[in-house]
Amino acid sequence: MKNTYPKHEKLKSKTTIDLLFSEGKSVSKYPLRLVFVPTTLEEGEKIKIGVSVSKKHFKKAVDRNYYKRVLRETYRLNKHLLLDHLDQPYAIMFFYQTKDRLAYKEIEEKTVQLFEKFVKAIQEK
Repeated sequence: MKNTYPKHEKLKSKTTIDLLFSEGKSVSKYPLRLVFVPTTLEEGEKIKIGVSVSKKHFKKAVDRNYYKRVLRETYRLNKHLLLDHLDQPYAIMFFYQTKDRLAYKEIEEKTVQLFEKFVKAIQEK
């Protein structure tokens, strides 16, 4: 499997995002949070993911954009942890929820732990 983040994996649908916030379940690993909901996607698609960084914690867009890039990159490199265990399509929103400025390596470690926690949560259902 390629380590890419193609356009068809990006969460852009307003209705799906609203559904995530109204009916989605959540797993957390400080400072990251993953909100997910099973959904119907087109044939061959297993996942749609979006990233978000709070304007409350990072006032400057430059800082928010940096952490969004880091989140997308950690997802891209570790998405195999998710895709290998998904039995149905999911819409996922990935949040950075602190004003602490963590290093890339720390964020990547937390991302791996969060993905493992997510896999465990969907297998218990």
